[in-house]
Amino acid sequence: MPRIAIAQIRPTKGDYAANLEKIGGVLAELRALEPPVDLVIFPETATSGYFVEGGVVDVAVTAGTLFRDLARAHEAAHSPPVDVAVGFYEVFQNVFYNSCLYASLGGGPDAPSSLPPDSTQSGAGGPGIRHVHRKLFLPTYGVFDEERFVERGRDLRAFDARWGRAAILLCEDAWHSVTGTIAALEGAQLVIVPSASPARGTGRDEEGTRLPASVVRWERILKGIADEHGVWVAFASLVGFEGGKGFPGGSVIVSPSGTIEMRGPLFEEAVLTHDVDFGAITRARADAPLLADLEVNLPHLLKSLERQETVGGKPRARRAGVRFDPATNGSHPASVPLPSRRSTSGVPSAPRIHVVGRGVEQGDPLQLDCDLARRWLVSFLQDEVVRRRGFTKGIVALSGGVDSSLAAFLAVEALGKENVVGVRMPYRTSSPESLEHAQLVIDKLGIQSLTVDITAAVDGYLVQVGDADPTRRGNVMARERMIVLFDLSASYTALPIGTGNKSERLLGYFTWHADDTPPVNPLGDLFKTQVRALARHVGVPDVILAKPPTPDLVPGQTTEGDYGLSYDRIDPILYYLIRGMKPEEIVSRGFTREEVDKVARRLDSTHWKRRLPTVAVLSQTAIGEFYLRPVDY
Repeated sequence: MPRIAIAQIRPTKGDYAANLEKIGGVLAELRALEPPVDLVIFPETATSGYFVEGGVVDVAVTAGTLFRDLARAHEAAHSPPVDVAVGFYEVFQNVFYNSCLYASLGGGPDAPSSLPPDSTQSGAGGPGIRHVHRKLFLPTYGVFDEERFVERGRDLRAFDARWGRAAILLCEDAWHSVTGTIAALEGAQLVIVPSASPARGTGRDEEGTRLPASVVRWERILKGIADEHGVWVAFASLVGFEGGKGFPGGSVIVSPSGTIEMRGPLFEEAVLTHDVDFGAITRARADAPLLADLEVNLPHLLKSLERQETVGGKPRARRAGVRFDPATNGSHPASVPLPSRRSTSGVPSAPRIHVVGRGVEQGDPLQLDCDLARRWLVSFLQDEVVRRRGFTKGIVALSGGVDSSLAAFLAVEALGKENVVGVRMPYRTSSPESLEHAQLVIDKLGIQSLTVDITAAVDGYLVQVGDADPTRRGNVMARERMIVLFDLSASYTALPIGTGNKSERLLGYFTWHADDTPPVNPLGDLFKTQVRALARHVGVPDVILAKPPTPDLVPGQTTEGDYGLSYDRIDPILYYLIRGMKPEEIVSRGFTREEVDKVARRLDSTHWKRRLPTVAVLSQTAIGEFYLRPVDY
């Protein structure tokens, strides 16, 4: 009965040496376990981090190099013999791959340090590389762009380990049901699934627990692989944030009956250990002999794929394509409406059928699981401020509004109140209420603060260039506040933390190169109504939650007054628009065409504000086009 361990770790972006040291640290921690661990599984791209883009060329190594370095780390950890599965970017025969190395460390006549430079083979029970799996399916959609930087693998097979037989599926490989089938037909008892899949959305598992929606889907897929084929499945998920995209952890070990035996924590590093009973495979396959049925019928199914039909005396593959009648779009010619029922009066009445589906019982699409969101954003700040950028402190511009208040609350939870600086920056026309409410947050959180009056700086500039209209004056005020915030950032060695919400970003309701300039922003993917809900959850004072939002640039100005709509109307319209819904569909959900058009016009006319400056491309090394390095690497 092998004992396996899953190490959901947070790699240091782009630092191969540091990540090898962390892997060695995990092996050292596990060395005292009794009985010892037979296999330690690390996530996809554990040696570099996932979103390295063009940096693949910097972090990729050969399998032989990685094995040699792992052997040295194993020796330094004084660990007993152990197998490891480690995700890494590989260079093989002058081509880059997203790969996973399976290797045996220790346990043979040759000490790891004495292995020859190109040694990759193991004898029975000895050290060496047993398998390298190269990722087959490369996601190139949404936040992913893998196929631009690495090549596809072409081979999937099981292999023998010291404790049994295994196969590896790298992340999206597991989303294609055929791969689990091939692994099981190849004799795998354990399917290893290293992953670097960012958390997206929120959902509920079968027990009703709120989790990132991507985690819920992963668990469903993994349980399906295990249950259908009667195999153990070990899912090792990366932890940490890269460019704002959060890897959630939540690694799982699934039994051959499709039961989750262990689940790792969310957004935290952890090591899970479990004793894998291969007898459970026998019991599961006896209860549901699906794999045996498949083995019998597979030759016939494969023949059906190869079968051809003849058209006009010439062979044509059966899967040549499906033809549709454009008038009916392929509807069956015998399709007829449901027969109507007549009431006692003879008038047709609607059939009593319970209607389900799109547009029915939709619920609130913007409903937020506040506790999950809080943990998510606190972890984001800890990663981005401290681990990625090396700061211990954060600095927040406090306006007295709900956005900046929530940002301060999250920063205090992430960094500690002694490491957060709140800055009030009034202008002579600012509302006294804004100062009071900002001070209320400062006092409640117990953070360090200071007040910088920007009146002299703003007016001194405007006197020189001539007085400005309210819009220009407001923009000068916003940009002056960013000058102050970034200068104080240098003075306090504190990273500026942004406060702009998703609604304002989509509507362009901010000053370009001012409100949007802080390098990290925990609120930028939350609609305003979601900000309010989360702010209430974390304890932002009610007086701040209740007041109308305002940029406080012009006396009496309110945000919703400028829009001509409330956020309760704006946010759902924005949500539907950016999901690609047509205006008439949105109108059918209870909005007027005027409301939808007003929001759509603002959204369409402000794309430029959400982009970096446009640069003329002249060379083959243009930054951001050909020279691609993520901002946090």
